[in-house]
Amino acid sequence: MIRIYTDGAAQGNPGPGGFGTILKFGAHEKELSQGFRLTTNNRMELLAVITGLEAIKKNDLPVMIFSDSKYVVDSVEKGWLWNWEKKNFKDKANVDLWLRYIPLHKKLKPRFTWIKGHAGHPENERCDQLAVNAANGTHLPADIGYEQGLN
Repeated sequence: MIRIYTDGAAQGNPGPGGFGTILKFGAHEKELSQGFRLTTNNRMELLAVITGLEAIKKNDLPVMIFSDSKYVVDSVEKGWLWNWEKKNFKDKANVDLWLRYIPLHKKLKPRFTWIKGHAGHPENERCDQLAVNAANGTHLPADIGYEQGLN
């Protein structure tokens, strides 16, 4: 089983933000993170999941995602996402990211487990550290999907 741990952060919300992702498979572990100059916490939580799924090279293994984001976990596990899709995401946020997530979900069929954030879970704490460090970076790129939505 591939285990993906994720977290997102935004300082201001909107403000500078970042995500942190850890992928684990057997003895292998990979950390991913990225910061953006202006974004939201929910976008970073979702982008952490997407980035983890995009990094998977084997499509035939079960995938479990651990996230402290009720927004992300409940949207998928409670089926809200599929209703939003049927309604063309009318009045929904982060459509660009959800449209990027859907084909990954259909291909990899991940399951989600919600974990309490900032509660001492080692991988969640590390993902938070990665996300915050990324958000605090210099010369951060634009979160194009977010910034274009502002105009």
